[in-house]
Amino acid sequence: MAEYFHSVTLDRDACKGCTHCVKRCPTEAIRVRDGKAKIIKERCIDCGECIRICPHHAKQAIFDPLESMESFPYRIALPAPALYGQFNNLDDVDILLEALHMLGFNEVFEVARAAEIVSDSTRRLMSSGMLQRPVISSACPAVLRLIRVRFPELIPNILPLRAPIEVAARMAKKEAVERTGRTPEEIGVFFISPCPAKVTAVKRPLGSKQSAVDGVLAIRDVYPKLIRLMKEVSVTAEQSSAGRMGMGWGSSGGEAAALLNDRYLAADGIENVIKVLEDLEDDKFTDLDFVELNACSAGCVGGVLNVENPYVAKAKLKRIRKYRPVSCNHIEDEVPRAVKYDSVIDYEPVMELDSNLSAAMEKMRRMQELEDSLPGLDCGSCGAPTCRALAEDIVRGFAAADDCIFRIKENLATLAEDAARRDAANEKEGVK
Repeated sequence: MAEYFHSVTLDRDACKGCTHCVKRCPTEAIRVRDGKAKIIKERCIDCGECIRICPHHAKQAIFDPLESMESFPYRIALPAPALYGQFNNLDDVDILLEALHMLGFNEVFEVARAAEIVSDSTRRLMSSGMLQRPVISSACPAVLRLIRVRFPELIPNILPLRAPIEVAARMAKKEAVERTGRTPEEIGVFFISPCPAKVTAVKRPLGSKQSAVDGVLAIRDVYPKLIRLMKEVSVTAEQSSAGRMGMGWGSSGGEAAALLNDRYLAADGIENVIKVLEDLEDDKFTDLDFVELNACSAGCVGGVLNVENPYVAKAKLKRIRKYRPVSCNHIEDEVPRAVKYDSVIDYEPVMELDSNLSAAMEKMRRMQELEDSLPGLDCGSCGAPTCRALAEDIVRGFAAADDCIFRIKENLATLAEDAARRDAANEKEGVK
């Protein structure tokens, strides 16, 4: 049995049992049972959509506290490109990087720098003709998990390169070991994240046997402290080592544009991502080389651990990038080992009705019968997102047909009619 870790959790005390999250979950991983939401952990991809949509703030994201960095004598910050778009009137990225030093980090390694390495590696691999087209970006961990559980036929299309966060962690730790003489165990690498899916990607990585990241901090957690420290920064030396290409990864379309190839598609928002994946599965795109997919609207700037409106942050990031060099980081002839996957991504059959094909077909037949008997309103009153999902829950033994409120009303109406007929018959018999 696979071991699951999820960075999205439920606060049962705050949950009111509404169906907002049930209706919006892209993998139908949430039900309402006994008046409270329940997350089906095998299906959850940690996209954070339930956190975004819950009106009662009953969904929470797990991340590491800032104090966790004190466990390491030497600390490295990995700021996500999305972090740059959170601040008003930030014209000089070096002010932000200096504030991170003041926060307690010995070193700052921009994830945007690693993003440029990944972009260069992707261009090399695509030009070699070794990749199955269209190539699907491997940067968004929520999308990777979505493909793994719902679109397994597309797994061979996934770009076999680590996300920039992992590449940055490996590069940063390696350089720090060589420069300081410290052991890798003494060096803590902390990613400053815009989304909870990155937390899960560190705890249960895909494409890597083990993550090189030691902790994941939330942008919204460090933001107020950085705001205060940035006011204290005076003149600072140039520290940023990333260009427009790397910083562009923070918003939708940035990764694809960095490939210098116009045969690409970029989609953001989990519902749009699903539509694109369905079309890819149906072979509707025959002239694409690359597909960039971001679970969050507007890209990483839309993650639920950010503080700024995603589209405002996207505009701010665009302004910051304007005067940066095109790209500051490149690779030699071969793709570095730190960039390549060291393990395969396997299909996770959490959607299968049964491991036995004959049993699965019988359950599918029963499920179809049940769905046909339900009203087809997809109202969510039963606690499942759709009538089809309720039919599946019944087949799996997790629900009963009477969970449908309309079925209950029909049964009550039938009982009332039967009672009325009996009363009428008894009354007629009494008259005789």
